[in-house]
Amino acid sequence: MLSASHPRPNARPAARMTDSEPEIRAPEFNPYFVLKRALDAVAALLLLVLTAPLVLLAMLLVKLTSRGPALYSQTRLGAHGRPFTIFKIRTMVHECESLTGARWSAPGDARVTPVGRWLRKTHIDELPQLWNVMRGDMSLIGPRPERPEFVPRLEQAIPHYRERLWIRPGVTGLAQVQLPPDTDLSSVRVKLAYDLYYLRNFGFWFDVRIYWATMLKMAGVPFRGIRWIFAFPSREAVNNEYNKLPAKPPRQSSAAKGKKSESEPVPVMS
Repeated sequence: MLSASHPRPNARPAARMTDSEPEIRAPEFNPYFVLKRALDAVAALLLLVLTAPLVLLAMLLVKLTSRGPALYSQTRLGAHGRPFTIFKIRTMVHECESLTGARWSAPGDARVTPVGRWLRKTHIDELPQLWNVMRGDMSLIGPRPERPEFVPRLEQAIPHYRERLWIRPGVTGLAQVQLPPDTDLSSVRVKLAYDLYYLRNFGFWFDVRIYWATMLKMAGVPFRGIRWIFAFPSREAVNNEYNKLPAKPPRQSSAAKGKKSESEPVPVMS
């Protein structure tokens, strides 16, 4: 995983990016940064209690319809690249990567079970991550945590990828309520632009909007409708802000677990 050592520039409350001020600043010293952890713990506990019957029912359906455990764990990268174990309800066939190795999921992925498709569509499979929020591994809202097998190559291919690791990853986030799942390297770059926009505009009311946008997304409201209701930026505006960042070459993490050789390509959807 990535090294926890990272230079922390003088942070200040997030503001919109301008031509004269393109830098992204880490949010550690934003007063909301401390409050967010307390709010996450309380909200995650309440949601964990309220959704426990639904999680148990989903786990029972998984056990009755496919071989293997109902829950599975996986290593992901947390804040500043620290590794942690994420928990999810299993949506794919058991040990599906035993022959292929780590792979991103693709649209129509044959490894996803029928029950798993429903769990993914409703995002019920993500609910066990509330326990990760309770433990302090994750936040309710933030960039989604990536697998360490993929991060070194993504850092090498996409400028500013490391900045998304400045805060705890989230169960949901701006990119998740405005974009479909990753399908290739280009889609990862678009998602990064949204993650960095979130960092740039980090604050309480932004999180409140993303939280309620997540509820609407789970109810089936399309991305365009969510963007209009909550006044989220257009993809063009987000990409414009990303393009204003100072140009710098992509970098490769030297401390990420699962690091691959220099000659191996960036992992893509198969």
